[in-house]
Amino acid sequence: MIKLSVCIEMIFADRPFEERIDCVAKAGLGAFEFWDWPAKDIERINERRRLHNLEVATFVMEPRGRLVDAGAHAELKEGLRRSIATAQILGCRNLIVLVGREVSALSRQEQHDNIVRGLKQVAPLAEDAAVTLLIEPLNVLVDHAGFYLSSSQEAFQIVAEVGSPNVKVLFDIYHQQISEGNLIANITAHLDLIGYLHVADVPGRHEPGTGEINYANVMRQINKAGYNGYVGLEYQPSNDPYQSLKTITEMVEAVN
Repeated sequence: MIKLSVCIEMIFADRPFEERIDCVAKAGLGAFEFWDWPAKDIERINERRRLHNLEVATFVMEPRGRLVDAGAHAELKEGLRRSIATAQILGCRNLIVLVGREVSALSRQEQHDNIVRGLKQVAPLAEDAAVTLLIEPLNVLVDHAGFYLSSSQEAFQIVAEVGSPNVKVLFDIYHQQISEGNLIANITAHLDLIGYLHVADVPGRHEPGTGEINYANVMRQINKAGYNGYVGLEYQPSNDPYQSLKTITEMVEAVN
């Protein structure tokens, strides 16, 4: 069964940060997510979360973007420990891991191997804490020029090489439509390696239904294939955010 999470970095972005949590509750959804955590007031976020009985579905692990460089791996364990401690306060079980921008002095194979090596170092911490690390490929054609990881196939390969049940792929349908297409086949063939999904339509990164992706069919097929994790709503509303969330909720309820 598909579960929805609202990315409050992009939806209700015109409101003060903690008020966005109130908006998620008002919209009738049960979970939210955000990006970086160190500059945020975690205790206040947790108070609002508990007030509304909401889940924190995921946020970004710190330090971000350092896996491609082996010289930065010494920071990973301590950064993950701090991120896990924050996740435990919030009752969160997923952490997004961004591998970083390409390092021009290294070959792609060296950077690939560094990512695998770094994840192997920190995977035991995630396993002990029952937290899943989610590596996310991003598109380099529109939004993230110079980012190392854009291919879902390479992301799946990395996860397979790491070999931990607590390291999986965050498959962002928006990014992968731009990078690759072939969405349903790529998702359903690798459900065992996918821990999370993100959605937005193409072009424009607005809500599903505003662009070229047949989201009703994508959701139907991944639900049929047995996906029962979170789908993070990481889009910029083109109109009233409450109405967009209502439309998406109804679409998912129809396929669940």
